Order: sequence, then C-alpha cells, then structure tokens
Amino acid sequence: MAHTKAGKEQLLKRVKRIAGQVQAIERALEGDADCAKTLHLVAATRGAMNGLLDEIIEDHAREHVAKPGLTDQERAQGVEELLEAIHRYSK
Repeated sequence: MAHTKAGKEQLLKRVKRIAGQVQAIERALEGDADCAKTLHLVAATRGAMNGLLDEIIEDHAREHVAKPGLTDQERAQGVEELLEAIHRYSK
C-alpha cells in the first residue's frame, strides 16, 4: 500500500486509538464493569474499526480501481482485492 504513505501517520494514530479502546474493553471485563458500559465500549470500538476500514477501502478504490491510467488488468485486480476484503468483512 505504497499510496498510503501520505496518510500513514493518520492511519497509525487511528489504529493506536482502537488499540486503546480494545484495552478499555479488556479492563471493563476484568473489572466486572456494568454490561451496558461494556456494550458501549464494544460498539464504539466497532465504529472505529468500521471507520478505519472505510478509509482504507476508499483509498484502495481510488488508487487501484478508479485511478486514470490503470490497465484493465490492474483495474480488475484492484476490484477483486476490494471485493475479497468486503466479503471477508461481511462474514
């Protein structure tokens, strides 16, 4: 994903925030936190993961599917990679 170098720092910041959210879930479970609070933490973490996935999918689509100058083979490969990721996510 060479094209993500420009946004690499931002993506890594998002991943670190997500890691912190996962740690908060672990602490909540270990500390017998209220189930509503734990559900809220899980939902927030899922939302953060979805946002990260959306950003990477958008970047991939722009660079490997919609970018002018791509060959038909490169574009087809980009579409297949994108569809594979979406199928894995939806399982």
